Amino acid sequence: MSDQPTATTTNNTVPVSVEVDTSYENDSSYGDELSSYSESLTSSVLEYRHENGRRYHGFRDGSYLLPNDEQENDRLDMFHELCLQLMHRRLYLAPIEKPQRVIDLGTGTGIWAIDFADEHPQAEVIGCDLSPTQPTLVPPNVKFVVDDIEAEWTYENNPFDFIHARSLVVSIRDFGRLIKQCYRSVKPGGWVEFQDWDGYPYSEDGSYDGTGLQKYYNEVYGAFGKAGYEVRPGPKLEGWFKDAGFVNIQVKKFQIPHGVWAKDRHLKKVGTWLQAGFDAGFEAYALAALTRYKEWTKEEVIALASKARADGRKRSVHMIVDFYVVYGQRPEN
Repeated sequence: MSDQPTATTTNNTVPVSVEVDTSYENDSSYGDELSSYSESLTSSVLEYRHENGRRYHGFRDGSYLLPNDEQENDRLDMFHELCLQLMHRRLYLAPIEKPQRVIDLGTGTGIWAIDFADEHPQAEVIGCDLSPTQPTLVPPNVKFVVDDIEAEWTYENNPFDFIHARSLVVSIRDFGRLIKQCYRSVKPGGWVEFQDWDGYPYSEDGSYDGTGLQKYYNEVYGAFGKAGYEVRPGPKLEGWFKDAGFVNIQVKKFQIPHGVWAKDRHLKKVGTWLQAGFDAGFEAYALAALTRYKEWTKEEVIALASKARADGRKRSVHMIVDFYVVYGQRPEN
């Protein structure tokens, strides 16, 4: 039994299958002080939108369609643990050495930035997000700023050694432009790493087809697409990195099973975390997108999410989601 995640690289395009574990007989479910905020932290930042029982960001209201309440923060921290499990406790894969200045784009709860700051005490670490929902007691080398990463940047005159972004799927309208901004804002020889999803799941045996899960993703990602958001950034990252001018680009693709149906012990553990995160996030992903852009009611969204959750707990449904880690270096010259 392998303890390694299922992964492919651009140098090895042979598909790698996820073997099903058939040994189960039934379907079981299963700092110092306050971090400093930028001067953009005005009263509008804290004037949150409350809608359909969830809370959403106030700064640049409507530019991000997922909630920012405690329930969502718990889900984001769950996905952080998922990524740590997937990559054997590594926060990143880029070959960085003693970085001095680092930024985490779309930092969410700030958990990645805090862990990175603990791991690299010599580095100044900035976490950037639309919402000031990060904790207050953090390592002294961390600060959080409220900003829109799709707006014009002002970092070119004070560039970074390392720029990191994770799970920006359905958050960004123009990834190509964003990655070009990263290129201009990282030092020559510095690295940029994006970790992101191909938003549309699949199965290798057809068991996903026709399920409530498939209907859920077709409806929800259709709404995000209608709103102009990128729903499949993972497989496109390499091309955007090349277009921006990066060199030494590396791509790793991970197949992650949804649930505990995989035979491989490592994938079984990762799949458990993925299912827990998806179960917690079905309504979060769907509510704003479907009610604002497809005129669904809250009750219709909850019913759609409930059917997806139920089908996702069936061991006979072998859904897989692809996750990509792509990093590249700005040339020295």
